[in-house]
Amino acid sequence: FFETTIKHHHCATMALRMITEKAMGIVSKHYQRAVAAQLSQTGMRYEDIINEDEKEVAEALTLADPDTVLGRSRRLKRAIDLNFKRKNFVDYAPDVEQDTFQFEVYEDVKKIKARDQEYAFLNAHNK
Repeated sequence: FFETTIKHHHCATMALRMITEKAMGIVSKHYQRAVAAQLSQTGMRYEDIINEDEKEVAEALTLADPDTVLGRSRRLKRAIDLNFKRKNFVDYAPDVEQDTFQFEVYEDVKKIKARDQEYAFLNAHNK
């Protein structure tokens, strides 16, 4: 009896997880499109709006290619300028294809977070 109850509970949990993942996938696609539309108005990338005050992001930016950091800085300055002038990036460069979801730094951020988690796990016995 107890094993049967556990199996039913496990199946229900799996079904709920599948439904939740499906719903999150649908919602995330709509959110991604909305964010992309806003970012394309200023010529920014999604990666440009990641908080550089986070320790992992700051470290990834110091390790990144100088051209990547310069491009990020220029996109941020351009976005500020366009916002101040109440203009749209597409008005100035209508033929430019934007790579809104091109990631150059975020993979390093994920690796740094994984490294820090591993370091904390391996040193958990010292506490």
